[in-house]
Amino acid sequence: MIAKIIQGHGFRGAVSYILDKDNARLLYAEGVRLKDKESIIHSFIVQHKLNPNISKPVAHISLDFSVQDESRLTDRFMVDVAQEYMKKMGYKDTQYIIARHHDTDHPHIHIVINRIDNNGKRISDQNEKLRNTRVCMELTKRYGLYIASGKENVKEHRLKEPDKTKYEIYHALQSTISNCRGWQELKTVAGVGRN
Repeated sequence: MIAKIIQGHGFRGAVSYILDKDNARLLYAEGVRLKDKESIIHSFIVQHKLNPNISKPVAHISLDFSVQDESRLTDRFMVDVAQEYMKKMGYKDTQYIIARHHDTDHPHIHIVINRIDNNGKRISDQNEKLRNTRVCMELTKRYGLYIASGKENVKEHRLKEPDKTKYEIYHALQSTISNCRGWQELKTVAGVGRN
């Protein structure tokens, strides 16, 4: 399981993205009115007004699971994992919605979280990327989810910078390293340290 976190300015775009996709299904919601999409958006906006000086109150998270785990990934299981993920990440006492998408070959859900909690305080994003990596690995191991042994399932054609460049470097080194007998030779072949 991996998670991608995007911070945003407005709830309308995030909520529309996760609810308007073909075959999207709202699985769970906390603290928002569920009459329709507009009432969900309005609920998020009203709570943001408790602390309007926060310019990016939206946390949009995509929790992506491996296709190898697909048979185990019921809606209930994915909601349970998402709620545990949020708790471990410190997203608590706030509004959120969880929706499942079926637009890719890997199972995934989207979460929209209000970074303004129910008491009007901002939920911290300090060290969020590090915490995210740690929490994802912890939950992957805890639930016995598939862990890729390397870079075998990466869809390189979909990568953006800086990941695209990292993979280009990885492939260049991979094709060169087998022909080198040591670090100095690799540095010479790769041109590392040249001006």
